[in-house]
Amino acid sequence: MVMNSKALNEIRRRFTVDNTNLTCIRGCYVSEKREIISMFKLPPVSLPPEEGDRYLSLFKKALSGTPDKNLVEIPFANEAVGVSDEHKLLTALRDTAITDDDMAEVFFQRVLAGLPQEGSFLILLAHDAYDVPFRNHNGERNNEMSDEVFKYIICAVCPVKLSKASLSYCAADNLFHPSEPDWVVGAPELGFMFPCFEERAANIYSALCYTRDPAQSHEGFVHAVFGSEPPMPAEEQKEIFQEILQDTLAEECSLEVVQTMHEQMRDRIAEQKAERNAEPLRVSVPEVRQALAACGVPEEKADAFEEQYTQRFGAGMDVSAANVVDVKQFEVRTPNVVIKVDPAHSDLVETRVINGARYILIRAEEGVEVNGVKEQGWLFKAQSQLLYAYAEATVPKVAVVTGDAIGQAYVAMGGKAMADVTYAWP
Repeated sequence: MVMNSKALNEIRRRFTVDNTNLTCIRGCYVSEKREIISMFKLPPVSLPPEEGDRYLSLFKKALSGTPDKNLVEIPFANEAVGVSDEHKLLTALRDTAITDDDMAEVFFQRVLAGLPQEGSFLILLAHDAYDVPFRNHNGERNNEMSDEVFKYIICAVCPVKLSKASLSYCAADNLFHPSEPDWVVGAPELGFMFPCFEERAANIYSALCYTRDPAQSHEGFVHAVFGSEPPMPAEEQKEIFQEILQDTLAEECSLEVVQTMHEQMRDRIAEQKAERNAEPLRVSVPEVRQALAACGVPEEKADAFEEQYTQRFGAGMDVSAANVVDVKQFEVRTPNVVIKVDPAHSDLVETRVINGARYILIRAEEGVEVNGVKEQGWLFKAQSQLLYAYAEATVPKVAVVTGDAIGQAYVAMGGKAMADVTYAWP
């Protein structure tokens, strides 16, 4: 089991001034020289609302992003639970509500050991006790009844950067004056929650790790805090999956095949998203083989795909669908041109060989704009028809250019690129 979207949203809603029940907040400010400048402990109930909201916002961002991409589950081996130093420390921090000063310092030192060497950081740690509302078999919630208290800790590692000198408004004289640069806390780069919240209860066998950049594995941080191997980053999964498709399908890796696979995965992701209780969608080799077969890819190519997939990802390893398919856009790229299309309308793009040259064609019946200027629909259609006629013609084509030869009209009238012979007069 992994945390689904519904469970994530339930915990995220905790981090508002009205809903929070944080019992303690701790912080550790680390300089660029890896020196601890300050360690502090704050009682959340005594913080001014505006200040408390700032801390809550940082913790909430450590639970933001896409599951399996920005939010990755870090499992503990069965033999490590309650035994390894890392798991015992995390459990003790949770059980003591992070009130022990020595224990908190040990934790901050471990986080510091796993952080990158550049920049200043603020390491924030909080403890929460969530009185989990009761839900009946129909999923109806009853806030007055509860049979579970979910206790957990959450950590956010935030960069601290020097702001730029600027002008600031002064209400006293109703003017703007220069303001001095100051050290400002940014959004978290990484963080975690322990334990995970699954089936409306604590799962001490895993933690949920956050990374702002899905291309980063934060190997040092994961080793130091969890004593585990980090999973393959989302961007690396995507690159490897694409490489395997290209290498094994070779000439069969056409636009149509990629389109079909993209559409099938996008539809499945949309179905899974509609089921809020569902776990993040995973893609298995049999599912990819089925999609390839539907596209007419020979079985030997599918066999080659499965072999390379097993070598690169491991036997029985499924990858996240969100990591191999961009559900927000469909992109076609050449060395000189990039075409981005709404995935729902990727069928508007096709490739075709005309007179031995390969073209990317986009069906455009209306609403065409060039640099924000609307094309005249009838003229665009006429130009397209004429251009197509020239391209399909099998007789020799001769172009005579008189005066200026510029713009789309030049191309549509069979310019130098289309003609076999071109004459300029005068």
